[in-house]
Amino acid sequence: MFKNTDASTAIQTNLAAIFVSMELSRSTWLITALVPGNGEKMSKYSITAGNIAGLFELFAKLRENGRHRTGQNWPVITIQEAGLDGFWLHRALVKEGVESHIVDAASIATSRKRRRVKTDRVDGEALLRVLLAFKRDEPRVCSMVRNISREEEDRRRIGRERKALMVERVAHVNRIKGLLFSQGVTEYEPLHKDRRERLEELRTGDGEALPRHMKAQIGRELDRLELVMRQIRIIEDERDALIEAQSRHGTKPSAVTMLLGIKGIGAEFANILWSEGLFRHFSNRRQVAAYAGLAPTPWQSGSINREQGVSKAGNPELRTTLIQLSWLWLRHQPDSALTKWFKARVERNGGRMKKTAIVALARKLLVALWKYVSSGVVIEGAIVKTA
Repeated sequence: MFKNTDASTAIQTNLAAIFVSMELSRSTWLITALVPGNGEKMSKYSITAGNIAGLFELFAKLRENGRHRTGQNWPVITIQEAGLDGFWLHRALVKEGVESHIVDAASIATSRKRRRVKTDRVDGEALLRVLLAFKRDEPRVCSMVRNISREEEDRRRIGRERKALMVERVAHVNRIKGLLFSQGVTEYEPLHKDRRERLEELRTGDGEALPRHMKAQIGRELDRLELVMRQIRIIEDERDALIEAQSRHGTKPSAVTMLLGIKGIGAEFANILWSEGLFRHFSNRRQVAAYAGLAPTPWQSGSINREQGVSKAGNPELRTTLIQLSWLWLRHQPDSALTKWFKARVERNGGRMKKTAIVALARKLLVALWKYVSSGVVIEGAIVKTA
């Protein structure tokens, strides 16, 4: 069942545990282990993907090997990269008493050679070294992903599915308009309620009826468009019901209710802001900005000192929403301190670099919203909706 090979690279460590890295793919899990008393050499095992029983059987075998060589029982500490497997394996390991860590693969330092060796075996060894350095509390080794509850992870599905359906809706609308434009028809809106009736009345640019097959194709596109629109309404009803239930829970206003009380923030923005980021605990504003990928990334070397822009290493859903909200914030909150700061900065630049300034505004807005929902700090000059 298991294939065991010894690596020639030795690792010097005094940490008392069995360290395991897991390279996960759709077909195979490659397990790299470092067991005390094994000459500090790495061993590799291969099991079928998804075979959680086989994984725990391997852990039991590693514990037995460590007990046989040292006479002591050692805990198991694992590490895996964040990816398609999500959090289910992490939860299964924690439930069985295994210390599990999920690492952001982009945060691991790699060789800068143009052609570097990359195999699952090499990556497994590198991942194990990262775990050892992390447990030694070495600074800036990597960034570990924080686990979230099953309920919070499931709540994200509402906003993300709606976003995917909105993209699909735009695609159907553009396809219909493109077909009609090829016939000289420009004044037709597929999203209007009278789309079926208007389709029957349409005439081509030369005054003829729509070709039979094209009309049938547009009809099928409308069928798909209407299905997407119905699903969007269902998702929005689920979202509103969830917000309503959260608003009724507890004696003080919920975070989502507080967000909805700010002018310019609707149900969709409030749901995404909360489910994608603000439900988490952050120690300071730097962590808030870094989680959304809005933290600055300076480049300093010798006499070179320049700014590369935001890191974009955080939650893309939250970052995109904040950029959109920032543009709306300028319209709905013209007297707020944040809007005045944005206008003053753009004016100093002679009206240029608005996109750069809006990203900076998004970072400031996220920090302000975090302080508002976590500590009740009111955003200076912001307009609050009346009940």
